[in-house]
Amino acid sequence: MPEETDIGSSLRKVRKRRGLTQRGLADVSDVSLSLIRKLEQGEITDTRMETAHKLASALRVPTSYLLERDDEESATEGKPWRPLGQAVQVATVRMSQAPTVEGVRAMLPEVRSAYFDNRLAELTGLLTPLLADADALGDSAEARDVRSHLLQIAGSVLTQVRQFGAAETALRRALDDAPDRLRASGIIATWSWLLVRQGRLAASRELATKWADDVEPKMSRATPEELAAFGWLLMQASAAALRDNRRGEAADTMRLAQSVSVLLGRELPRGSERLTTWGPTTVRYKACERHIVLDEPDKVLRAVKPKRSGRAAAGKPGGLAVSTEYHRHRLDVAKAHTMMRQYPEAVDMLTSVHAEAPEWLASQRYARDILGDVVEKRRTLTPEMRTLADAVSLPL
Repeated sequence: MPEETDIGSSLRKVRKRRGLTQRGLADVSDVSLSLIRKLEQGEITDTRMETAHKLASALRVPTSYLLERDDEESATEGKPWRPLGQAVQVATVRMSQAPTVEGVRAMLPEVRSAYFDNRLAELTGLLTPLLADADALGDSAEARDVRSHLLQIAGSVLTQVRQFGAAETALRRALDDAPDRLRASGIIATWSWLLVRQGRLAASRELATKWADDVEPKMSRATPEELAAFGWLLMQASAAALRDNRRGEAADTMRLAQSVSVLLGRELPRGSERLTTWGPTTVRYKACERHIVLDEPDKVLRAVKPKRSGRAAAGKPGGLAVSTEYHRHRLDVAKAHTMMRQYPEAVDMLTSVHAEAPEWLASQRYARDILGDVVEKRRTLTPEMRTLADAVSLPL
């Protein structure tokens, strides 16, 4: 989904090499002249990934060519997550009774429950001391296993809240402790997502592609978990390639991911160790995300229209626990509504996400951008809009 990134200086350099004026670039990219001026002059230092994609398409360069490393949240904004970041980056000396693998492992169900329910503040409170305990367990196979799982969850959370340096440290440590290639593949999929959020699209694509090549199973005898690991790496590679203006490569990789999901034939819920769902429904979510990047909102709405029945309007998988992938998909549906100027429908979708995952929504800049588009087009704000604005910290 669209993220924000700093592109001003790179944009100015490549535009001049192409012999385009700022107005000429605005005409061919469908990005406003005002925004291009502000980016190049440094009046604003970030813009949405979809805007970067439009500018890169017009200039015939990979999107990653324009992007620099995305800044993390400021120290003030990151303060609630600072203890978790320190827990993954700084060794802790514990003077109390030594923890046990069994004791740490016994906390995993509670940690996973908070993670899957998007109770991020509670999760941070659980993970911070538990990671210190996990660090004290030593280097036995059992200790490395449980520590790898906790560090992957920490890396995912820190990526969500834009603490990128700490997230990278957590994922690197998780990979080092990973007990097998299935866990390692899941960690790499999370890492690829982190790289996309940083604007490091080429690195994300290369990482996911390399691992997909390495773990590709023999389809005739692959287990469901092997298919899930392979499929997620394919989807991450496709997502990075698409944002980097490699449309053909992205389409080919997504078709392969779709074939893997068809071979599986069902939707896998989050497993005892896997942090994501996998199957035809998850792949459909990612296909809708692809339509957003390609500026095809009508295709998103056509894809979900047959399922419009209460909460199923955004394609909720029957019988499965509501996943983060589902919530992200609903943000894509809300974005499609705004792109089609269907603002009440967009607000309804955001309100639904807020009702089910308020803490998760609060950490999503994508949601803030979507609501910002709605507010900009409305003369008066409804109470629902004001509630959402408070929820996502959108100034009114």
